[in-house]
Amino acid sequence: MTSIGLRELTWMIEGAIQKIRKEHPFLSQLDSASGDGDHGTTMLRAVNQVEKAMAERPSQDLQGLLGNVAWTLLGIDGGATGPLLGSWFTGMSESVAGKQSLNAEAFSVMFEAGLKALKEQTKAQVGDRTLMDALIPAVAALRAGADANQDILQMLREGARAALEGALSTSNLKARFGRAKYLGERVIGHQDPGATSVSLMFQGFYEGLSKHV
Repeated sequence: MTSIGLRELTWMIEGAIQKIRKEHPFLSQLDSASGDGDHGTTMLRAVNQVEKAMAERPSQDLQGLLGNVAWTLLGIDGGATGPLLGSWFTGMSESVAGKQSLNAEAFSVMFEAGLKALKEQTKAQVGDRTLMDALIPAVAALRAGADANQDILQMLREGARAALEGALSTSNLKARFGRAKYLGERVIGHQDPGATSVSLMFQGFYEGLSKHV
């Protein structure tokens, strides 16, 4: 797969919705060790609202689709999850303005733009036990894939693998942001819920696209 358009990007987002919907109890279980245990229900509410918005306001182009997702996520209450994920999708949306399709390079740039937008909202880096522990490695894997002339499906597979490895690594980290930072070593042994959500989204992106090709 050398390029994707609106249909393929829609499949990716639908895959992420399905993945989060299936795994949201696990996310709440993780959050009960480091927060108030509601991260899974927040993510479930978010993906349900995204699905509803996509159905009620069908998009005609890539920017419209990503922007629709972004605005929906920004409106989700329940801590920092909505604003952070909304910023991520806002950055991606702005990067695809005027484009009807994305080749591997533009696909990587889209995710890099999303990460850049998110970095304007948080100072968290890899090792801080946040969603960045999954997102930064995933975006780096996409860049490496584009530079190696991989096809987009292969890039996504490697991105999902990197995100999973990043999420798993957080079980050995103490938190430096959010409520969990006050728990010290009590969070050791449990994955960060935010990083795990990003990992699940990347798995969903890959599965949503791969089942159609």
